[in-house]
Amino acid sequence: MSDSIVIIPTYNEKENIENIIRAVFGLEKVFHILVIDDGSPDGTAAIVKGLQKEFPERLFIVERKGKLGLGTAYIRGFKWAIEHKYDFIFEMDADFSHNPNDLPRLYKACHDEGGDVAIGSRYISGVNVVNWPMGRVLMSYFASKYVRFITGLPIHDTTAGFKCYRREVLETIPLDKIRFKGYAFQIEMKFTAYKCGFKIIEVPVIFINRELGTSKMNSSIFGEAVFGVIKLKWDSWFRKYPSKIKN
Repeated sequence: MSDSIVIIPTYNEKENIENIIRAVFGLEKVFHILVIDDGSPDGTAAIVKGLQKEFPERLFIVERKGKLGLGTAYIRGFKWAIEHKYDFIFEMDADFSHNPNDLPRLYKACHDEGGDVAIGSRYISGVNVVNWPMGRVLMSYFASKYVRFITGLPIHDTTAGFKCYRREVLETIPLDKIRFKGYAFQIEMKFTAYKCGFKIIEVPVIFINRELGTSKMNSSIFGEAVFGVIKLKWDSWFRKYPSKIKN
C-alpha cells in the first residue's frame, strides 16, 4: 500500500503513457497511479489496461466518454482518491513536461515540511522551462504575473499543474463548486486552497516541452483563464470559504 497517488489525465497519449507509468513506478518512493482517460481514440486506455496486469495493485484507470475537460478529470480523480483514503494526491501530465523525479520533492514539501499544497514551480527561481516556443514562455509567465496581481495569490507560478495536495485540502474544498474546466481550473484550485487557509509551498522545478504527441493547449483554454480570474476575484468578495480544520 502507498499513501500517495498520482492522477494522470489522458487524451491520445499512446506515445507517452507507458513510459510515464514506468518512470513513476521506477522511483524509490512508492506511488500509485490513477489514469483518467477521456475516450482516447488512439488506444491509450488499452495500453494502461495491459500494464495493469504487470502492476495490479498500483495502477488504476477510470474511463470517460469523450473529452470532458481537464478540471472535471481531476475532480473525478480527487473523489476516487479520497474514497480510497490516499493521504497525498498528485496532479501530473502524461507528456513528461512534469518530471516524475520531482514527485518525491513535492511529497517531501507536504509530508516533511508542513505544506498542505506543494506546487512544482517554474517561476520561483527565474524562468525554468526548456524547449518552449518564446511566445508560450511569455504567455505563461505574464499570465502568472497577471493572476497574482488580480487575485493577490502569494504564488509565483499561479497556473502550474504539477501539484501535491494533502487529502484534507481536497476534503475541505467543495469540489462540486469548482467551475472551471481548463487552464483556469489550476488557478481556481490554488486560489480556493489559499482562501481556505491552507499553506502552499512552491518547489522549483524545470518544465520540458513535450517531445511526443500533441499539446492540448489552445487560445480558448487560455482565454478562460484570463477572464475567469476576474470573476473568481469578484465572487470571492461575496463568498464564505470553508476553513482549514486546525489540528
